[in-house]
Amino acid sequence: MIQKQDASSSALSPPVAPIIKVERLVKRYKKAETNAVNEISFSVRPGSLFSLLGPNGAGKTTTISILTTTLQPTSGSVMIADYDISRQASAVRKNIGIIFQKPSLDLNLTAEENVRFHATLYGLYPFRPSYKTMPKGYQQRIDELANVLEIREDLFKPVKKFSGGMMRKLEILRSLLHNPRVLFLDEPTTGLDPSSRRSLWEYLSKVRLEQQTTIFLTTHYLEEAEKADDICIINKGNIVAHGTPAQVKAELVEEYVLLDADDRASLLAELRRLDLSVGEQVPFKVSLAHDRLHSVLKAIETPLTLIETHLPSLEDAYMEIIGK
Repeated sequence: MIQKQDASSSALSPPVAPIIKVERLVKRYKKAETNAVNEISFSVRPGSLFSLLGPNGAGKTTTISILTTTLQPTSGSVMIADYDISRQASAVRKNIGIIFQKPSLDLNLTAEENVRFHATLYGLYPFRPSYKTMPKGYQQRIDELANVLEIREDLFKPVKKFSGGMMRKLEILRSLLHNPRVLFLDEPTTGLDPSSRRSLWEYLSKVRLEQQTTIFLTTHYLEEAEKADDICIINKGNIVAHGTPAQVKAELVEEYVLLDADDRASLLAELRRLDLSVGEQVPFKVSLAHDRLHSVLKAIETPLTLIETHLPSLEDAYMEIIGK
């Protein structure tokens, strides 16, 4: 398993306490022969974007259900914002926001009415029959978030007239109303077209910057996870990789370059003189880190007819892990 070296542990800066700390978390369902989650441990730094990845049935949904207090663990401990999820579930809920995979909005209400009922259920404000009769603090918070997400003009429109992207933005506004320290996003862009997905991530980045909110993401779109500060890949209830996207890719997937020339014998001889690992199959596959490519190409005198670099993606690393 890939372990990330935390730069905050250096002598120059004091350690930053994690906003989420999971230790030896176990969940076994009744009559199950194996654990759905098997003694997993990880931590999330405040203000970071953390992504939990894994195939269907890997334990993602179970893990996020436990972290959001909707499911009790079998054993282990989870602390969120310094609160224990088992003993202090109410305090945990006040410090988190959740956007589920499927929209949880009442389509027959306006956007503002959806937010107002949510605020009342959360105990943030007493219920009032209209926006204008709600406390000034509520109105100011609504206006602030609506401006950040650029939906101010749509607040009093029925939700059933919203596009999928607009519904997602409204859910973000609703989940941020109580200034959560952690925002859980469970497949937030499922079903959105590429334009709406891009727009949504622009808004999320803006919200994260302005609200200093930690984002905990599960997604099937691996290009979204590429933006994460840390990723954790879970499979069959176990953590199989953990680190930055770059660390996971470097550990699991080979970087190489394909080279060819009309004079292949001379090229092969040169590559071997440079002490590079290369076979005789053409084009020649040379295992080579990207930062060495320039110096190697400069040293080759044989005229080249092909230079093709292969830089691993997170999807390559993910498929390597899941394939095993």
